[in-house]
Amino acid sequence: MPTDAQLLTLAQWFSPAYPVGAFSYSHGLEWAVTSGGVNTAAELRNWVATVLDHGGGRSDALFLAAAYHSIDADAAKQIDAECRAFAPAQERLQETDLQGAAFCQITNAVWPQTDIDALTLPVAAGRAARICDMPVGTTSAFYLHSFASNLVAAGQRLAPIGQSAAQVIVNELAPLCHDIAAQTADGDLSRLSSTSFLADIAAMKHETQHSRIFRT
Repeated sequence: MPTDAQLLTLAQWFSPAYPVGAFSYSHGLEWAVTSGGVNTAAELRNWVATVLDHGGGRSDALFLAAAYHSIDADAAKQIDAECRAFAPAQERLQETDLQGAAFCQITNAVWPQTDIDALTLPVAAGRAARICDMPVGTTSAFYLHSFASNLVAAGQRLAPIGQSAAQVIVNELAPLCHDIAAQTADGDLSRLSSTSFLADIAAMKHETQHSRIFRT
């Protein structure tokens, strides 16, 4: 079982207050709302659940766990290269690259023993968790919950979805975050896949969207 100290560290890493700029990214959701594909709480829940289970959520969890189990920094770099290659759109790569760089910078400043640099977000989180002796499953669950919460918050700002409805969605998605974390804890990258095709198309469409709020 994770200790209170470990849980508090993970809560800090994946808090909205951790300065990685997560609030600036919608993972293509902005185009989905603008195009009329996501307008209600039910549609937002289904969109985020699909991304979690069949898209970037599950693949990120696999990369996080693979980085956690990597034997050294060089092995983590190889996993990071695969993570970059797996990004289905330019903005998806930008999202994980810039947030990962920010995560590395602030985590090194607060926990100097991590000494991580120029890694994508899930790889940086997995490598930092290993160095700081965090449990991989709990780290991944926190990561996924933060991932889902950020998308729900983006949807709340873009569509007529109230605070209570948004929090209901986050609560309903929590068991899915736990299940994906458990299913991907071995970091077996041979199981990488992505079938959230509409979300990938949304990310590509957002690259040329004329009027937008979010970076992705």
